[in-house]
Amino acid sequence: MQSTYTYPRFTYRQSDEQRDGEPQLHPVVIIGAGPIGLTAALECAARGLPVVVLDDNDTVSIGSRAVCYAQRPLEIWDRLGVARRMVDKGVSWQVGKVFFEDRQVYRFDLQPEAGHKMPAMINLQQYYLEQYMVEACQAHPLIELRWKHKVLNLKQDDHCATLSLETPDGFYHTQAQWIIACDGANSDTRRMVGAAFSGQFFQDRFLIADVIMKAGFPAERWFWFDPPFHRGQSVLLHKQCDNVWRIDFQLGWDADPQEEKKPEKVIPRIQAMLGKDVEFELEWVSVYQFACRRIDNMRYQRVLFAGDAAHQVSPFGARGANTGVQDIDNLAWKLKLVIDGHAPVSFIDSYHEERAWAADDNLRQSTRSTDFITPKSPVSKLLRDAVLSLAETEAFARTLVNSGRLSTPTPYRDSSLNTPDSAFFSAHMAPGTPCADAPILRDGRPGWLLEELGEGFTILVFAAEAPDLVIDVPGVEVRIKTIAAPGSGADLIDLEGLAARRYAARAGSTYLIRPDQHVAARWHQADAAAIMAAVARCVCHCVA
Repeated sequence: MQSTYTYPRFTYRQSDEQRDGEPQLHPVVIIGAGPIGLTAALECAARGLPVVVLDDNDTVSIGSRAVCYAQRPLEIWDRLGVARRMVDKGVSWQVGKVFFEDRQVYRFDLQPEAGHKMPAMINLQQYYLEQYMVEACQAHPLIELRWKHKVLNLKQDDHCATLSLETPDGFYHTQAQWIIACDGANSDTRRMVGAAFSGQFFQDRFLIADVIMKAGFPAERWFWFDPPFHRGQSVLLHKQCDNVWRIDFQLGWDADPQEEKKPEKVIPRIQAMLGKDVEFELEWVSVYQFACRRIDNMRYQRVLFAGDAAHQVSPFGARGANTGVQDIDNLAWKLKLVIDGHAPVSFIDSYHEERAWAADDNLRQSTRSTDFITPKSPVSKLLRDAVLSLAETEAFARTLVNSGRLSTPTPYRDSSLNTPDSAFFSAHMAPGTPCADAPILRDGRPGWLLEELGEGFTILVFAAEAPDLVIDVPGVEVRIKTIAAPGSGADLIDLEGLAARRYAARAGSTYLIRPDQHVAARWHQADAAAIMAAVARCVCHCVA
């Protein structure tokens, strides 16, 4: 098979504690240098936490693997300084089309309104994503990457965890105040702590074929139900960079994975789809099976699970890596407060509360998508096909079409960290909701609202002048920023009025924004006592 990518090899090095023979206590040790582990390293380091990343390999992931990355994870990576390379290299898209047999029956737009810094989606092979993040980690003084370091065992108590490691130079031990386990769906760490990982396996199998070709297809997501070139099954097409196209073929329950990966089986399927005159080369082929599972608790004493190690979903809807990135977004700022002694250790339990809620939402969405794409009975297939036929002409039926509900953030609407509204607001930007972006001016220079949020807690006041507030919550940084229309003296200028509209703001509207750019509370007018109580609640401090 041909390859458009040259895989790097990262250098194994002895650590100081290997040479000295004395375990060191690290604030955070991350197991796994995939997209989630590398995001965790960058996020922790950005918040001032030194981290050690352990990986038993010495290169990036083989094959394109996860390729679709949604707006919210891109916003998180943008805050960490790595999104621009991803967007520049990747293929941005926002339109999807659904076909039934030989006709288009449905079209959707993921970002119908302009005024966002990040695109709705990009397609980018996972090896590029990991390469860019590895290079960012290598440049950060607080991140130590340890390649060819395999975790054999761990023991923990209420104060730290001790890891036993195997390297090319032998064995040694290291210690961590906290471990973030990002070692994938087959997590060894999960086994070491005895965590349950339960859910549903599906019999359905899909073939992934990464195909190198120059084709005239647009940069859109195309999904076929029962197409003429693959009768009775489904097919998905995505464009990636370097003239690589991802094609997924549904195979059915009885398919032999090893047989189906052979070129003599794959090539005829692609020729039936594209035509025998189209020239192409295979770059990567794999077969996968659906699973929707979740760990019983995302915290085991000093070990915190994220990404596929914590939850596994079927790939349609791009909910795997995108969800894992949001796990880290939720976790790192909480870990920082706890390690620095500004929040109780029990505060970490809010990570499971909020992200298990999000995982369950993703599992529900993913299971529904799987059931629609692969009906399990003649009756359910009849119903699905009727929906697809009606969708061509009837708007109500289009809401029922499910070729994979694409990844969107799950609001933490019932989180114990939220301060409920004390007055009527519109449903927009309720407590627990991730913040919407909007174009702004700061000091006369164009920018984006999300660039002004995320370092600590921010009080965002829709007013030309800052209210007279004294906010004092021990150990918690709180900044006040004003935003108003052009011509005002506010810190931030709402260039097109999009911020006010997206936040349903009027003069004096005040939002408390968490360090992960989620709304913690909101009021029609700023009130220092209410704000301090909301901040304290958000970090599990006692409120008098």
